[in-house]
Amino acid sequence: MSREPVERVVPHFREELEQLKQRLLVMGGLAEERVRTAMRALVDADADALEAVVGGDEPVNQLHIEIDNRCYRLLALHQPMATDLRAIVMAVKISTDLERVADLAVNIAEAGRRYIQHPPVKELIDIPRMAEISQSMLRDALDAYVQRDIQLAQAVLNEDDTLDALKTQVFRELLTYMLAKPATIEPSLNLILISRHLERIGDHATNIAEDVIYMVAARDVRHHGAEPR
Repeated sequence: MSREPVERVVPHFREELEQLKQRLLVMGGLAEERVRTAMRALVDADADALEAVVGGDEPVNQLHIEIDNRCYRLLALHQPMATDLRAIVMAVKISTDLERVADLAVNIAEAGRRYIQHPPVKELIDIPRMAEISQSMLRDALDAYVQRDIQLAQAVLNEDDTLDALKTQVFRELLTYMLAKPATIEPSLNLILISRHLERIGDHATNIAEDVIYMVAARDVRHHGAEPR
């Protein structure tokens, strides 16, 4: 049976790796909060809050740069092996996923600004539900990374189907409104875009969960889908 190389213990390495994980959690919290703020502003038709999301991307961008630099420094100074090497490489990928989640929050806010310029098409129920699921997936994926929890990561993968089904349901319902009343076409299209952005946030959470499984078990589950329930 083949074995991974024994990891070398380097002074301060564990502390620096823990700091890296904590910074990823901070970045994830900021990205999630931006999604939450955008969705709350959409439901409340709060133009000022939507504008704040559109213009508030800098803290996440700065964390993206900081985390990448931490990862490169750890690789250069400590030359980690096995699980620790995968943890650092995955952190680079995860920070990119989180930065894109924050970008999607901006996209949601921009579509929200356009949507609230029209009379409401319908009561917003499924889209806020999509937001709740995508944010929960993101939190669980990050917790799985920090805890090296494969089961939690797999649970995130399993939730992706629920999010996809809701996106399809939103599209079909809004299509019915657009066919019945042409005046609803433009605002309905913005809601469809928002549902798509939320589904993409779930995809990024799924990416992180797949990275966790690879980090912990050296098993690549990309493109293989979730395990049967």
